[in-house]
Amino acid sequence: MYRGGGVNIKRRSRTDIAVDILKIANNGAKKTHIVYEVNLNFNIAKKYLEILSERELIRHENGFFITTDKGKVFQEVAKKIKL
Repeated sequence: MYRGGGVNIKRRSRTDIAVDILKIANNGAKKTHIVYEVNLNFNIAKKYLEILSERELIRHENGFFITTDKGKVFQEVAKKIKL
């Protein structure tokens, strides 16, 4: 009987992905770095970066994405409420 080969795929929540992006961008990161570190494709990363920018959690400056103070607060709150 085949039992799936032992592969355990855990889906991440949108909040988990957003927090991962903000963590990578704490000290500034290019989109390519974010894509590889957070394990996203470019299209999905673009959507997340747009949402985070609209909500002022991240800013784009000189080719780098940088987590704002508001984004750092969001990270802390998300960490505290994570079950």
